[in-house]
Amino acid sequence: MQIISRKDPKPISKEDAFYITGFVDGEGSFNISFKIRKDYTHGIQVYPSFNISQKEKDILVWIKNQLDCGTIRNRGDDVYYYEVHSLKDLSERIIPFFKKYRLKSNKKIIAFEVFSEIVHILSTQKLTWDNVKIIYKLRSRVIVGRKRRYSLRDLERFWKSSETIRQTPDREMR
Repeated sequence: MQIISRKDPKPISKEDAFYITGFVDGEGSFNISFKIRKDYTHGIQVYPSFNISQKEKDILVWIKNQLDCGTIRNRGDDVYYYEVHSLKDLSERIIPFFKKYRLKSNKKIIAFEVFSEIVHILSTQKLTWDNVKIIYKLRSRVIVGRKRRYSLRDLERFWKSSETIRQTPDREMR
């Protein structure tokens, strides 16, 4: 008898897996965002997310159930949004799934490869300014149809080095 660990994703038929891959090839995205966060040690959050937007909620619920992770929410404009942003779920479920069931479009393949590399960095290394620069450079390989919100120079202005953090007085101790 074969014992399957709880860590293993639930089995998906090949037919369903290829359907999901094709659907994501057309409608999904692999994103890396930079968010300015005063509540973060260095002032910057690197936010990876895999998502699909659709007006038809049922298909997103089905995909979520197949991949066994993520959340669905209503964007407020009659469009539903399936998103996975947990590093654990991205590393253990989403990335292995799309490595096994390969995307076909060049643009999506590049986005996925960059996304995978960045998730690996975020999962295995501390966030340093050098890693932010590496992630920013990797992300620039992905072509998007809009202007990026932050330039590297912008991010550098928001980055709090360890030295800056040590020199900042604790407001609660005043």
